[in-house]
Amino acid sequence: MAQVARIDVETRAQTVSNTLSAEQAEQIADAFGWQGIWFAEQLDGDADTRRPDTTWDLVGDRPHAGVTAKGRAAVHLAEGHDRLTRPLILADGFGYGPSDLDALWRHLNTPYRDGEPGFLDQLLSMGIDVVLLGFAQRHTYLQANAAVAISCVQRAVGERDGDDPLTVGGIGMGGLITRYALAVMEADGLDHRTDKYFSYDTPHLGAWIPLVLQQLAHLHEALQPPEGGEPGPAALLRSPAAQQLLWGWVESADFSGPVAANPLREEFLDDLRRVGWFPIRPYKLGLASGLGTGVGTDLAPGTPVYDLQSADLQLTARVQPDGGERQNLGTIRLGPPVWTSLTSHVAAFDGAPGGTLDTWGRVADAMGLPIPERLRSSCFVPTVSAIALTRDPYQWQPDLYKDLRDLPKDETLLDAFCCDIANRRHCAVSQPLIEWFVGQLAGW
Repeated sequence: MAQVARIDVETRAQTVSNTLSAEQAEQIADAFGWQGIWFAEQLDGDADTRRPDTTWDLVGDRPHAGVTAKGRAAVHLAEGHDRLTRPLILADGFGYGPSDLDALWRHLNTPYRDGEPGFLDQLLSMGIDVVLLGFAQRHTYLQANAAVAISCVQRAVGERDGDDPLTVGGIGMGGLITRYALAVMEADGLDHRTDKYFSYDTPHLGAWIPLVLQQLAHLHEALQPPEGGEPGPAALLRSPAAQQLLWGWVESADFSGPVAANPLREEFLDDLRRVGWFPIRPYKLGLASGLGTGVGTDLAPGTPVYDLQSADLQLTARVQPDGGERQNLGTIRLGPPVWTSLTSHVAAFDGAPGGTLDTWGRVADAMGLPIPERLRSSCFVPTVSAIALTRDPYQWQPDLYKDLRDLPKDETLLDAFCCDIANRRHCAVSQPLIEWFVGQLAGW
């Protein structure tokens, strides 16, 4: 019987807020600083924004859980094209609120080497029309946004001049949304006319945000509630998208229980299985922002990242320990211990090879707490997740550090994949990945 990954919180009261006096609560909230929504991916890039040739306003015609999703696509025609001819649809990834398609263009098209055209400019020069797909609510249910992706595919098929097949995929969460969308279309007998599917650092087996930071986001929000209807630090964590993406999830600062048994994630995985798990017809390509050698980042399990000591406040938060039972993850003391977090049977996700987010660094900056550069970022999408290792999405922890260089073909659900030569930021545009992907497209 598999051991259950769980978290346990010890406090002197039923809730953390009940444990603290008003003065103590204010002291901890002030220590956190104010930083808005935690963990939202921030796209950057210095490429010039390109005005799209046209835009499509899209509405999903398959509501999920009462949500009818909307989106927008920015259509950039290739050199020499006056109509959509050879479409590549690229869906936006994880975040809160609406997609910023201009920022997505700048991020993807920033040259990875001086003198080289950007990734999207390379596609346009190859005769590939680029369709950037965004969502009005990136944080809503993946199934609802998949309906928007289906509408986008059908629009592209309908407006396409000629019979060149489509290439469809996305970055991060966008790769999961389009994977599900294409599989739904096949299950329903709809012709998506797509011969290549791609995912760019997509969490096929699940993503990771440090459990202790999830707890601190909830704690911060409980101690300093947002005003005026503004989303708080834990707003993205509470969203359907986060619950469906994250392998481990905690619902509050006081939560004790299993971390890998979220009903929304289970429902989404059941829906994926129901439509065949992956689309069958397209050739499936995967790009991973992390190493495939099994070498992780320099985050030793159990290392204290935050160790805030003041006259009467101690706040400690640690890198995720590797397995074990009731391993200390974090402590807040104001006089006697008031809050201690412990995990059992949770693997060392933080330091695993994969695409990273500067989760620790952003929170530290808001706290005015200097930490070493090597501790700023933790794994967000493990490499084994990005290459769709053939594993049960609930039981894949032992493979986090697997060497993938000589992986048998039946050990991945993709037809081909490429890992980066370093553990880089999630969905970073790097020379090894882009040149491999462009080569895959040029070879058809």
